[in-house]
Order: sequence, then structure tokens, then C-alpha cells
Amino acid sequence: MPAVAAVTAAVTAAVNAAVNAAVTPAAAPPAFAARATSVEGSPVREILALTQRPGIISFAGGLPAPELFDTEGLRAAYDAAFALSARRALQYSTTEGAPELRAAVAARATARGLPTGADDVLVTTGSQQALTLIAAALIEPGDVVLVENPTYLAALQCFGLAGARVVAVPCDDEGVLPDALAELVARERPKLLYTVPTFQNPTGRTLPAARRAAVAEVAARLGLWLVEDDPYGDLRYEGDDLPWLAAHPGAQDRTALLGSFSKIMAPGLRLGWLRAPAALLRAAVVAKQAADLHTSTVDQLAAAHYLATVDLDAHIATVRGAYRERRDALQDALSRTLSADCDCNLPEGGMFVWARLPEDHDATALLSTAVAHGVAFVPGAPFYTGAPDPRTLRLSFTTHTPREITEGVGRLGAALAEYGDVDPRRVTAVSAGVRP
Repeated sequence: MPAVAAVTAAVTAAVNAAVNAAVTPAAAPPAFAARATSVEGSPVREILALTQRPGIISFAGGLPAPELFDTEGLRAAYDAAFALSARRALQYSTTEGAPELRAAVAARATARGLPTGADDVLVTTGSQQALTLIAAALIEPGDVVLVENPTYLAALQCFGLAGARVVAVPCDDEGVLPDALAELVARERPKLLYTVPTFQNPTGRTLPAARRAAVAEVAARLGLWLVEDDPYGDLRYEGDDLPWLAAHPGAQDRTALLGSFSKIMAPGLRLGWLRAPAALLRAAVVAKQAADLHTSTVDQLAAAHYLATVDLDAHIATVRGAYRERRDALQDALSRTLSADCDCNLPEGGMFVWARLPEDHDATALLSTAVAHGVAFVPGAPFYTGAPDPRTLRLSFTTHTPREITEGVGRLGAALAEYGDVDPRRVTAVSAGVRP
């Protein structure tokens, strides 16, 4: 029968192929894309994995304090999401995000002085995804992207995967120098400037109001997209809030503002948002459709219910109070343990201290000695574009009690003394607010 013969032939061919494969070496699969091998992994994540053993006081990760999570409020919010409509909570959703969550984000932005409607907002799977979507929408391989130096490590990874040529903008202790920015834009013709103007990552700088206006003017006059990353704006311990870049004249039609619920609610929700001009937002929506269709429906509905029924600002105030105490404990421990005359700039907000070791010291080399003493940190080198300052390092204070912080700094001082056989009082510490 023809059908049987066809099946027999197919089986015979498969058997022969298997036999041939057994005696003939298989050809290697095609190579990875160049971008997959040219961008390094995050040493922050690797260090976190290495410092989880008991007894280590780890200042390495920018993690929110888990004991400050509003677990009861969030549990009730998830219960409500299912009670109101389990079918909706477990179903596919629109790419743009749940309307009630977009409206809540817009209302919070408006309350902070940036008029925003729900249609201006895209809900993302963490603000990191918002950055990836912007890169997909704007960057072609070879395009120039401007960044502060040092800057957020994952942003460097994101732009590297997009094939961008990353160029550092000259900065001083207050952040981007507008005149230098204008010169770079005229010379390099970049696509965008990526900036963390509030509690900059990782230096802790906050760009003054006058410079924010000047950056917006440069972008409008010379033609430049602005990507304003603001994961820490709610974690202010002193001083007055400053307007977003996106709120300045000249910047409204060219600024992508990234926000997150990770630091003020819980990072496990993986909820962020993007506010952008209509055309750019639409391009980001298309990019998100290709990436994951939409952010988790149940998480969005739970967050929306939480925002509608819980005073988030009161919760943030509690978090601020705890972090302020821990920041002060770290600052006090550094000044008492490392030096009576160390240069310590207290950050107005954020989650970290940015430290600089003496000349001829290398924070990466110091790390192994520190871990042997039961304390860990993140070397600063990976945060730089181009040649790094090897003496720099990050120290997080958010997940430790003041007593643990004091003990950890004491261990760090001992590690420094052993590492360089120097008086640890020579260390200079500069406070900073950074993200993991």
C-alpha cells in the first residue's frame, strides 16, 4: 500500500539519519549574536550570589528592607483583585496596562507637578523594562548615547545590547555640566541623554534646578531625547523636591520619564511605568508587545487596589524614617571607624554610600579581603564608561540595623588595614544614593 510504503520509507530515513549522526560529528550551531558576547554580566548580581552565606554583613545590594514591606496591605490587595474579578485577574490584558493603575500613576505624577493623563502612561515589568523599550524604540547600532560617568550599571548593559556607542558627559559634584553637554551634542549628534538627576546613580548627586532647566534648553535647541530615570525620588530624607526634567519648558515633548514601585512598595511586584510623548509611547508599546505582550494582570490589579485603598505616602514616610536612621548610622560609623577627618557628604536621599579609597588602592582587590573579614560591598569600577576609578566602591545601608551597620564598618576597617597595611583613617567616603 502506498501509505504504508511512505511510512516505511520515512522510518527508514529516520533510522539512517540516527545511525549517521552516531558516527558523524555534529556540526556546531551558529555563533551567538555579537551583542550577547560583547556585554558583560552584572558583577552586582554575581557578588550578591557570593555573599549570601551566614555571617556575612553585605553592603553589596541596593535592596529594600523586607521587614518594611506592607505585607498585610499587599495581601489584602491581592485578595481584592481576585474577589472583584478572578477571571480578569488571571486573563490576558492590554499592552498599555490596567486602566486603573495607569490612572493612579498619572494622578501621582500630576500631584508632583507634572500634569499627566492615563493615556500618557505605559505600565512596564519594572522600570528596567521601560529603559529597554526606549532603547528598542530609539537606538540603532552605532548611535551615540550620552550618560553621566559613573552611571547605572544596567543602563550601560542595556545600551550595549542595543549596539550604542556610549559617551560620558563631563560632570562635577552637582552633576551634568550644561555647557559641556551642549558641546558634546553639537559634536557627537547623539540620540539621547540618559540621566538620573535625583540621587544620581551611583554618586548621589542631585542636579540643581538651574541645571535642569539648562539641560532641557540644550535638548530643545539642539535636538535630543532625554531619558530621566527616577527610581529614588520618593526616598528623600532632607531638602525640597525638585521638578522633574520632564516638567521643564522645552523638555515636555522629548523626555521619557521612568518610574518604579520597587523601592516604595516591593520589587517582587516587578511594576514600573513609563511616561513619554505620544509617538514615543506608541513605539514603546509596540516594542513591549514583542517582548512580553503585557505586564502581569494580577499584579497590576493588586497594585491599583492598593493605591486606591492604602495611604502610600504614609507608608513611604515610614520607610524614609527607617532609611534615614540607617543612613545616619552608616555615616556615623564611617566617620568614627575610618577617619575623624574623612570627607563624607551626607546624601539627601537614596540607598547607598559611595566611597573612595586612598591612592594605589583597588576596591576590586580589596573585596576578597573584606569577604574574609565577613563584610561585602560592590566595587565601583563597573559603573564607569571608559577608564574607571578603581578606588571607588558602593555600600548599602537599607537592609541592616544600625548595630549591624556599625559592626560591618568595623570589619571593613579591619580589612582595609590588612589589605594595604595602612591606617584605615586614610579612607575618604562620599555618600551617594544608588540602585542595584
